[in-house]
Parts: sequence; structure tokens; C-alpha cells
Amino acid sequence: MYKRAILSALTGAFILSSGIALAADAAVQEQARTQQTTGSKLMTPEERNEQRAKVRNATSAEERREIREEHHEKMKEKAREKGVAIPDNPPARGQGMGGGMGGGQGGGMGRAR
Repeated sequence: MYKRAILSALTGAFILSSGIALAADAAVQEQARTQQTTGSKLMTPEERNEQRAKVRNATSAEERREIREEHHEKMKEKAREKGVAIPDNPPARGQGMGGGMGGGQGGGMGRAR
């Protein structure tokens, strides 16, 4: 009886924590999806793909920064034409996709590094 009660409590705690983790992961994914590219809602899918390819193909962090700044200026102009507001400055690096904890392999507890 005692073992059954402990097992039930542990099972309930596991299910509850899994649900919380899944909800948090979904919120992070939604935020990343909506913040992928500055002004992405003002762009066609083709324009978004071209911008991503430019950033991916850049050979240095400085070149990527310049591409992002140039793109942000274009998006500010496009937003102004459409009567939409976007921030004056591009988002700080690391506030879009990625950059956070989790997702990688080998992050479990008890592992020596």
C-alpha cells in the first residue's frame, strides 16, 4: 500500500512536470518563430529566404551584423510606407532564434564534463 502511494505520487509529479516543460517549450518556439527576422511580416516568403541565405552565407560576424543593419533600414522604410511600427534599432544579437539553454545533447544531471 505504501509503495503504491509513493509510486502514484511520483507518477503524478512526473506527468505534471512534463506538461509544464512542454508548455514552456511551445512558448519559446512560438516566440522564436515570430522573431526570426526583423520585419518578417512585411516580407514575402521569398524575401525572407533571401535574407536568411545572406546571413548564413556571410563569412564573419561583422559581415552578418552589417547585413542585419542594412536589412533593418530597409524594413523600417517598408514599415513606414505601410504605416506599421518596428523598433528603430535591430534586435540585439541572440534575441531571435537560438541562444538559450537546452536542446543540446548530454545536458543531463550527473554527467561529468
